[in-house]
Amino acid sequence: MQIESIDVYQVDLPYSGGVYHLSGGRTYSEFDATVVRLVTDDGLEGWGESTPFGPNYIAAHARGVRAGIEEMADSLLGCDPRHVDRVNETMDRSLVGHNHAKTAIDVACWDLFGKAVDMPVCDLLGGSTNASMNLISSIHAGDPEDMRQRVAEYRDRGYKGHSVKIGAPQSEGGPSLDATRIEQALADAENDEFYIVDGNGGLAAEHMLRVLNLVPSGLDFVLENPCETWRENLSLRRRSNIPMFFDELADGDEAIIRAIADDAVDGIGLKISTSGGLTRGRRHRDMCLAAGLPVSVQATTGSEIAFAALAHLGQTVPPDMLRCVLDSSDMVTTQIAEFDANVSNGEATVSETPGLGIQVDRSVLGEPTASYS
Repeated sequence: MQIESIDVYQVDLPYSGGVYHLSGGRTYSEFDATVVRLVTDDGLEGWGESTPFGPNYIAAHARGVRAGIEEMADSLLGCDPRHVDRVNETMDRSLVGHNHAKTAIDVACWDLFGKAVDMPVCDLLGGSTNASMNLISSIHAGDPEDMRQRVAEYRDRGYKGHSVKIGAPQSEGGPSLDATRIEQALADAENDEFYIVDGNGGLAAEHMLRVLNLVPSGLDFVLENPCETWRENLSLRRRSNIPMFFDELADGDEAIIRAIADDAVDGIGLKISTSGGLTRGRRHRDMCLAAGLPVSVQATTGSEIAFAALAHLGQTVPPDMLRCVLDSSDMVTTQIAEFDANVSNGEATVSETPGLGIQVDRSVLGEPTASYS
């Protein structure tokens, strides 16, 4: 089996909530998705996706995804997509870094691998736990009462996990507003819920310490990557008793190793979209489990294709170590594919359909922006 052709598609995915607000005044109304179709010499096709949140979120941007694929395409033709480690070595030899560009190719290879051997991707990644996975909401920063209401709406849909975004500039209320956002978002918290307070790498440690001094005692949440740099987050962790997860900073093997060695975190938010796909995501999962670090499995954002990939990885994590998974497709209004999974009442379980278990609607994709063969 060999990769015979690569088609690249660009799709705009409007945010389902109108405008998404992150720390540092960053706003997003739609996301630029890159979808890849790999076709093999025996006629099988595999699908992958990479959708960075935006060029001012992390060091990744949508046009860079497509440029990166162009750099790697010729070297990938003729590769056996079932040999995922060899494919990743080929990509690394062709392009240093730029894992966001490698994600779509890697995920498509796993989709092909599963179809070739008539197995779901989760079985190839180690085996399904067959346990229902809790979904997590994404509550963008806004008016505290509105954030409380949005959490309640997700709770009514059965969600047990909630990611609460903060990051108010001083001119808009600063730490005081952020503390109120946390208090209101958790006002109706139930014992079986899991809360992440997420600064998305946009806050100073000083800001976050002031927030924590203002938040009422007894609220149960973890901080997720509040500051931009390693030093700032480690400084904050050493001066706070609030558990901390990394996600933006947990973007590769070296970062995971360093987080464990430095005792920098209490858990990891695995984002296969930023780490390079499922091959690296599988390795990061195992590193975290070996170190006793619980994980969530997420993506920056994306369609059903992105959701399928992260759900298959999440399905392999022991339930007591998996906090939640993100249904990225719930964040956008454009439906690219049907994902054969049981998604209901705030939980998800993948099926035994071979590969990722997706059926892509080619009419939504339109014509490829680039093709290589």
